[in-house]
Amino acid sequence: MARISAQQVIDTVLDHGSFTSWDGAPEHANIDEAYRGTLSRASDKTGLDEAVITGEGTVGGKRVAVICSEFGFLGGSIGTATARRIIRSIERATAEQLPLLLSPTSGGTRMQEGTAAFALMISITTAVARHKDSHLPFLVYLRNPTTGGVMASWGSAGHFTFAEPGALLGFLGPRVVELATGEPMPEGVQTSENLFKQGIIDGIIPLEGLRGAVRRTIDVLADGDPSEPTPPPAAAIDGRDTWEAILRTRDTSRPGGGDIIDALVDCSVPISGTGDGHKSLSVRARLARIGERPVILVAQDRHNQPPLGTHPMGPGSLRFARRAMRIAESLNIPLVTVIDTPGAELTKDAEENAMAGEIARTLTTLVNLKVPTVSLILGQGCGGGALAMLPSDRVLAMHDAWMSPLPPEGASAIIYRDTEHAPEMMEEQGVGAEAMLKTGVIDEIVAEPEDPAELPRRALSAIEHALWELEKNPARVGREQRFDHYRRFALGE
Repeated sequence: MARISAQQVIDTVLDHGSFTSWDGAPEHANIDEAYRGTLSRASDKTGLDEAVITGEGTVGGKRVAVICSEFGFLGGSIGTATARRIIRSIERATAEQLPLLLSPTSGGTRMQEGTAAFALMISITTAVARHKDSHLPFLVYLRNPTTGGVMASWGSAGHFTFAEPGALLGFLGPRVVELATGEPMPEGVQTSENLFKQGIIDGIIPLEGLRGAVRRTIDVLADGDPSEPTPPPAAAIDGRDTWEAILRTRDTSRPGGGDIIDALVDCSVPISGTGDGHKSLSVRARLARIGERPVILVAQDRHNQPPLGTHPMGPGSLRFARRAMRIAESLNIPLVTVIDTPGAELTKDAEENAMAGEIARTLTTLVNLKVPTVSLILGQGCGGGALAMLPSDRVLAMHDAWMSPLPPEGASAIIYRDTEHAPEMMEEQGVGAEAMLKTGVIDEIVAEPEDPAELPRRALSAIEHALWELEKNPARVGREQRFDHYRRFALGE
């Protein structure tokens, strides 16, 4: 397949004529004449002086720093001069508070420079970490091919990682793998399509779509003017029958977490997979804009979970949720969780992959976040899989929502050895929204809309108001507040 040049990326993504180069003369010291000749021939071939182009431009009028590899220059390989150029550009982007787009295409370290150049992948990674420390967005667009040390360091470090269709992407290129192991890499493994399927990258975008993805990310994260209060959610009227509410949340036509995600698709950027090889549609997440505020939205989607769907909420689903939580903290924006699940996966595979441990780690991550957090129990809140995404600065529940340690029928079976007592037990156990409000499990009930199709809009309005409340009351936000709140909840203080 034809390779996309660095200049093509710049010309396609940035506003016309806005690019300004940051590149100084490359620093090649103590190299032999043969290598110097190789560099000279690469320069004559490409018209470039190194394997990366760096600089800044605008996208929709907003400044963006860009670093693009050029495969035509010695396979986009990274030598000392290349690494220094990348590091200085990342540092400048950090100093000038600019979002950063990196687009690598490379075979990895430059063989003429060996281990010293190889170790510079660490230095590039630390520069990326400093950029993230400043809560600045870092986007990666992987081009064909990207392998070796580049893929194994800064090429895999983005907040959001997209790739060119059909690109060869992997730890080592297939020829090297075969020579090193004696076995060929199976066809189709090291492709952008397979990496997306496995949850390693967030999406596949043709070059002509990259500008839109970059602009959408910048626009979602742009500072808004959230000074005006949003209207509070409609008041709920007491007297809900718990079992009837549970049955309504089980209705297949009731909108779920996926519908809330989909309602924001025009002002959001997808997050897909754990980044370490797991993807499940039981939990979905996006960088989105709710009102005037950028957030990371993580939603359990019961329509994709059994019995309605084929994607159980297993250990990898919670690892994915934690990845989204870490992005929220890295970008310093609020996290919103939407709970709607019939329960976590109950299989041999889930047990052997630490289902219980993943619930514990998700709980720990959520209560430790430094950013504002809001959770909404949309419908079903069954078991530890629901509990894992509950603790927040502000906890809301739709009026029909409920939370129980076990499915209602399971609770009845334990006590009565039948399922007929489920309605009675759910009332006694206080699983409904009104009971949860009285016991302090939740902070507020959101009235159900008369038309169920309006549920996503009603839920988003309530979330927006909760975010506004937290913004105006920062003392209610953060780790220490959550720790204190749940201590007082336990001790009845």
